[in-house]
Amino acid sequence: MHARDELYIGGGWEPSAGPGRIEVENPATEEVIGYVPDGTPADMERAVAAARAAFDDGPWPRMSPAERAGALERFAGALTARTRELASVIVAETGLPTTVVNLAHVGSAVSTLGYYARMIRETAFEEERPGARFAFRLRQVPVGVVAAIVPWNIPLLGACAKIGPALAAGCTVVFKPSPETPLSACLLADAAHEAGLPPGVLNVVPAGREAGAALVAHPGVDMVTFTGSTAAGRRIAAVCAERMKRHQLELGGNAASIILADAPAERAAAAVVGMSLMNNNGEACIVQGRILVPRSREAELVEAIRVAAGRVPVGDPTDPATLLGPMITRAHRDRVLGYVESGIAEGARLVHGGGRPGKPDRGWYVEPTVLAGCHNGMRVVREEIFGPVVTVVPYEDEDDAVRIANDTEYGLSGSVYGADPERAARVGARIRAGCIYVNGTLRLDADAPFGGFKESGVGREGGREGLMEYLEPQVVFMPSRRP
Repeated sequence: MHARDELYIGGGWEPSAGPGRIEVENPATEEVIGYVPDGTPADMERAVAAARAAFDDGPWPRMSPAERAGALERFAGALTARTRELASVIVAETGLPTTVVNLAHVGSAVSTLGYYARMIRETAFEEERPGARFAFRLRQVPVGVVAAIVPWNIPLLGACAKIGPALAAGCTVVFKPSPETPLSACLLADAAHEAGLPPGVLNVVPAGREAGAALVAHPGVDMVTFTGSTAAGRRIAAVCAERMKRHQLELGGNAASIILADAPAERAAAAVVGMSLMNNNGEACIVQGRILVPRSREAELVEAIRVAAGRVPVGDPTDPATLLGPMITRAHRDRVLGYVESGIAEGARLVHGGGRPGKPDRGWYVEPTVLAGCHNGMRVVREEIFGPVVTVVPYEDEDDAVRIANDTEYGLSGSVYGADPERAARVGARIRAGCIYVNGTLRLDADAPFGGFKESGVGREGGREGLMEYLEPQVVFMPSRRP
């Protein structure tokens, strides 16, 4: 049992202002595996006050970039020492397969801190410019106190993608993990404490919606960075607009994979199944569940996709052979299966899956599911399912494929598969999305800015662009020198 009775505020572990607990359930076993305090608005008040004091009066924003880089490297080292425990806890919290967790959720998360430590050692935070009429000094200064809110599907990776650049820039942070995955957040706090971050620089308060809303609206918060649903992102943007608060939002997606007429069937089918059905249990905003196929090859490609889906190993997420684990909760499993039922009712043809697997006999599992004969007017095609379900939509020609791909409120990612990579890249360039994959599946690169167009978000995470989200340009005009 992973038990925590305190919150990490102001550089130490403190009791919550309320008596509530958040119990964490393993989605593969349906058993309670731990608990943490359920943070309250009063707890958020204390956390913001600690972050505010650390920013306004503490050493962190006044340290040299090299000093902050050293602290981030110690932080990364403390997380690295906890790699095995972090991976075990994240698998138990989320039901994500251990292979995926070790590679992306822990390895990539820790390397993100090191990446920003290296970046700020090489970044000029101040420069002299001649100006059009007057010379000036341009400084990049930290935004201030940052509220970082992360969902359950990327508990550590999402945290480090926000905390890393925010701390590198000189900001202080109040981090609210998802109520479904607070145990790994406590390990993150342990690592920050061991690394010797000054008090109040990072505060960790697991909580639900009420305390989260109090954090977003708090006048002591200068910026909100949020990953989650588009509906929640809209509400956060509205609150931030009232105070002209900076915000960075990484929201939903409903991306398309275009298989061109000359694409090898088996290779393309394996790639789209890997990108959709085996990508984070299908619980990822970047999933490309709309598979667009040329009508002339529809039957052939549907069959290839069905065969590829049938090869997806479903089972115990602690087994290295498993590539598809359970959904995060019973309610979410039922929601995903509800989409499948809706699609069939609208005329889609169930080609594979569509229900709960026979084994394991416990846990919130959904079979890898393929629906064919779909069109872009169906709810199951238009909405973000957030589970291991793909819909196959035929198109007439290349222009029709691009039109269908762009016929969505979202614009986070997309992919194109074809015999000629350059032609596929030209088609991909016509898709209105922030990240395009050519003949490939999900790739993570800390140097690549990640984010979306349209209702998929505002701003970017990753790369230099991710650091700049947490910096404000300040112009200083110096007195002219007399001759």
